[in-house]
Amino acid sequence: MDLKIYLKEQCAYVDAALDRFLPKETELPHTVHKAMRYSVFAGGKRVRPILMLAACETVGGDARSAIPAACAMEMIHTYSLIHDDLPAMDDDDFRRGNPTNHKVFGEAIAILAGDALLTEAFKLTSDLRFVEGANPTGLLAVIHEIATCAGSGGMVGGQVIDMESEGLPDIDLPTVQYIHTHKTGALIKASVVAGALLGGASGKKLAAVTRYGEAAGLAFQIADDILDIEGTTEEIGKDAGSDQARGKATYPAVMGLAAAKEEARAMMDEALRALDIFGAEADPLREIARYIVLRKN
Repeated sequence: MDLKIYLKEQCAYVDAALDRFLPKETELPHTVHKAMRYSVFAGGKRVRPILMLAACETVGGDARSAIPAACAMEMIHTYSLIHDDLPAMDDDDFRRGNPTNHKVFGEAIAILAGDALLTEAFKLTSDLRFVEGANPTGLLAVIHEIATCAGSGGMVGGQVIDMESEGLPDIDLPTVQYIHTHKTGALIKASVVAGALLGGASGKKLAAVTRYGEAAGLAFQIADDILDIEGTTEEIGKDAGSDQARGKATYPAVMGLAAAKEEARAMMDEALRALDIFGAEADPLREIARYIVLRKN
């Protein structure tokens, strides 16, 4: 398969759905809706929603049934970026090559835009207009999975330990693993698990996709750590070298750049092995795992 074409088509599909589901700028309150849409449409790669759609199809489901949850996942991801960029957290000026939300709309609106995106995500996943025909038990499991991986036991927890570890000497590998598997890996895992659940998976298929998500999620963040060192500001869309400048707990910081690259590839290989029970229907997931590690932004 041609991954470039696949990603472009799926990204367009997700973007069109996001445009339908998000409140319009013309709806009151205008400012917060404008801020929400500003960050959602600031050029994201849509990795998480595309993973959800691909996982749904891998297990034999119809990707159309997963598009509301896929868009919800992108809303949650975007909210986390808006808040992560705030002065109280990473204090970043640029995201995806554009000024960060608080630089454009101010801190108060940025906080509220993030809050609104998080809430909108669960409004969307529970809206009966968009989930008609979905199995109620399966849908409840999807909402629970997403909420679990987004909260203090997942992404938020990873962000807390990330902040508390910043600048500390002698951060060990288990701490870095915790940060990576929670701050970034949790939402990637939730994306593929939710997609598989919406596709009707259980047993071995669900277990295989879950393991794929865990390995791919860790690989994604290790690759981000490497890009922060080797990428340019233009390539990665934010200030290059910011992790090192802040003393962030990263894989290269703990084990060196060469070993971090080996670990990223090892996680990629583990993700690929997890899909051995599937045939060509899992090729999109396989190619995305390779892309995660080999990407330049």
